Amino acid sequence: MTTELILTTDPIDEAALIARRRASAGMGAAISFSGIVRGKEGADAISAIDYEAFRPMVEHQFKLLFAEAGQRWPVVESIRLVHRVGVVKVGEPSLWVEVVTPHRSEAFAACQWLIDEMKRIVPIWKKPLL
Repeated sequence: MTTELILTTDPIDEAALIARRRASAGMGAAISFSGIVRGKEGADAISAIDYEAFRPMVEHQFKLLFAEAGQRWPVVESIRLVHRVGVVKVGEPSLWVEVVTPHRSEAFAACQWLIDEMKRIVPIWKKPLL
């Protein structure tokens, strides 16, 4: 399984990421997920979210998560994940995930699990900006 992790202050260019997709002939599912900054955090209207990350630990935790995903779903050919850091305005993506597998069920399951676990253990903090 190949993996790619990008932490960036740059806007996420989904079209460019999809154009770089590589999948072998046996792969029939490539799903991607975009997490978009909402205009509300709880009851408060916001203009953006400021994401902060402890990069060495983020990279370590994602390495562990990618390895566990590969064990849970051995058919996963690749996982790519991009997470913004810094200020991300409402309406912009802060997260992009792609999972490539032979069938959609594994791709959806692996992507859902990865996002849930990322939110649970990866040290990326968000501060809503009013």
